[in-house]
Amino acid sequence: MQSTAIVFSPSISLSTKPQKPTSLCRFNPISLTPSKQLCFKNGWVSGPTWIHTSSSRKVGSIRCCLRPNGWISNPAPGNQEPESEGVVVRATSVPETAGAAESPQSKSVTDTLVLGTLFGLWYLFNIYFNIYNKQVLKAFPYPVTVTLVQFAVGTVLVMIMWTFNLYKRPKISGAQLAAILPLAMVHTLGNLFTNMSLGKVAVSFTHTIKAMEPFFSVVLSAMFLGEFPTIWVVASLLPIVGGVGLASMTEASFNWAGFWSAMASNLTNQSRNVLSKKFMVKKEESLDNITLFSIITIMSFFLLAPAAIFMEGVKFTPSYLQSVGMNIRQLYTRSLLAALCFHAYQQVSYMILQRVSPVTHSVGNCVKRVVVIVTSVLFFRTPVSPINSLGTGVALSGVFLYSRVKRIKPKMA
Repeated sequence: MQSTAIVFSPSISLSTKPQKPTSLCRFNPISLTPSKQLCFKNGWVSGPTWIHTSSSRKVGSIRCCLRPNGWISNPAPGNQEPESEGVVVRATSVPETAGAAESPQSKSVTDTLVLGTLFGLWYLFNIYFNIYNKQVLKAFPYPVTVTLVQFAVGTVLVMIMWTFNLYKRPKISGAQLAAILPLAMVHTLGNLFTNMSLGKVAVSFTHTIKAMEPFFSVVLSAMFLGEFPTIWVVASLLPIVGGVGLASMTEASFNWAGFWSAMASNLTNQSRNVLSKKFMVKKEESLDNITLFSIITIMSFFLLAPAAIFMEGVKFTPSYLQSVGMNIRQLYTRSLLAALCFHAYQQVSYMILQRVSPVTHSVGNCVKRVVVIVTSVLFFRTPVSPINSLGTGVALSGVFLYSRVKRIKPKMA
């Protein structure tokens, strides 16, 4: 609350006419506002009258004049300075703190620091997920079971969040579950195909192939949503396709199973985005991104569990792992860390998406892919030829260009 100071004019004009007070002078603190006039007929009000205000605006001038029947206080009319027979009192507004005007700027700095921290965590969790996940898949070549473990850990985390009110538990209708089911199916397949690719080829090569996601996004949007790309978007796809092709021809760890698994991951992940636009269009049925991801994670676990048992059997038990000579503690620890990082980086990704535009998020995702490729090459000491590096660089440059030109709207005829 701002304080109010009383400023006296340097000139004091007293009436020459004798005035006999009808009572003794005493100090009366009176709260006045510019819109009110108070007249005291039985005596004087001696001393300055304090004016209290709770707003930040300036308070108008208060004129106190000596009259035969006492003091009359009324607002000074405009900028005029009429002759008066008393003391002119002006109330001015004094800011309580000098740094009050800096609060919006401080808030902006805080938001920037929070956003930067989220981006750092997004990249960090993604790096550790790819490293631990690759180590697990090399020692335990059962991608369906590994994917199921990741969904299981995610399901437990979601339940903890909802149980302890760390995030509001949603109320889901049957119609919403029916609309989310196709999203959960393609989400399950997308993560399964990614793990299948990571188990077959180098991490850097898998993420180079996954740079072709914009290509599948454009094709599927045109087929199912009727959203046809601009000439600039089509032009940005050329370096993406060319760069991935160049990197594939010179990849030391190349094999067709890993290549097509990564391509299938692109197809299913972008199908999820198209389906979310197609089915979750009604405003009353829409959910925030974190809630939608949580529900999809739980549904994916129940969808994949029967398939994992049918395809690979129950092979994650201590007895089986000990029979094949695996380090049980190390495998369990890395599997848990990979699952935690997998769920954490996707949660943070959605938190960032709630704070920035989709274009900014897409640029950040492109930078994230570069960071993951570079760190995986350094950590696993993946052999990379100059032509392979060139192809990867061209593909990622195309992804960055795509994220920039995507916001260019076609001119209406």
